[in-house]
Amino acid sequence: MTPPADLRSALRSARSPWAEATLEPLPDQGPAHAHVRLVGSGLLARIPKQSQMKLAAADNLAYQAACFERAAASGHAPRLHGLLPPSAALPRGALLVEEIVGRAARLPHDLPAIAEALAAIHSLALPDAAARAPLLDPADPLALLRDEIEAQAAYFDAAGLAPQARAAIEAQRRELDRLCARTERPPKRLIAFDAHPGNFIVRADGRAVLVDLEKARYSLPPLDLAHATLYTSTTWDVASHAVLSVDEVRAFQQHWLSRCAGAEAWRGWLVPLRAAMWLWSVSWCAKWRVTSSQPAQRSADGEDWSAQRSEAGLVAHVRSRVDDYLGAPGVGRVIEELAALAA
Repeated sequence: MTPPADLRSALRSARSPWAEATLEPLPDQGPAHAHVRLVGSGLLARIPKQSQMKLAAADNLAYQAACFERAAASGHAPRLHGLLPPSAALPRGALLVEEIVGRAARLPHDLPAIAEALAAIHSLALPDAAARAPLLDPADPLALLRDEIEAQAAYFDAAGLAPQARAAIEAQRRELDRLCARTERPPKRLIAFDAHPGNFIVRADGRAVLVDLEKARYSLPPLDLAHATLYTSTTWDVASHAVLSVDEVRAFQQHWLSRCAGAEAWRGWLVPLRAAMWLWSVSWCAKWRVTSSQPAQRSADGEDWSAQRSEAGLVAHVRSRVDDYLGAPGVGRVIEELAALAA
């Protein structure tokens, strides 16, 4: 956790109008960021612990700023209010974003609100190609996703999966290869690529707001639908923990289809891309299991999953989730659900 004194120094150096605000660190809830409330300002300082996009510190801030700016147009994301550049006090800098006041998502009750939030983001017009940088804008989003999965899958051997779980995962990797071999592709839109329920706050009026926008890209919306409802997502965060039934997942998908502009183009891709998003998630789990035991990097640039960057309670929670998701019962649960949805 970044000490408030370091944030205070950075605010003063930037001559921020909130430089003398009372600083209130929030509980450590994620391995990628720390958050500090600027009391009375309506803002949070969002302080990176690393770059999940493997970017240099300044580039990481610019990428995240673009994520917030573009998603905010949907009305379901916080507004960006400023940026503190990397400095001696804050080596990775910080964003100043609107604090969304509300409660954690409750599942399945808030699934329609989450579907509507994602539909609003996915309904945003696709910008001209020249205006999409710095966000990822792959010519073939499915091929990029497979490449990311393959890079993370290099950790499966060291992660020590049970043979039954590993076999099921390998079968899904072969299915993804077959999917990528198809020539047709659905259209791209802005997606969050980190739409698990713990990243939503529900306001008093029932509107769901997606508050974590570090990894947005121009890609395939069903990936967000998967991330919002997969077992590996709905049981990740303590506050929003739930295990959804197949019928609840179907109802969520149907609600999104009824709200998102042009959604019929993605209907046939919901289950195949759900499987692909799950592969990304479990391969990330293998990567975290292996790399979290490494010492924290000295550099302020790039990716760093070292457990030394987070509080012990958070690390223990992530480890328990990773163990569940990589275990044979956790893998088997998702495989059975995919078969039921496909049927």
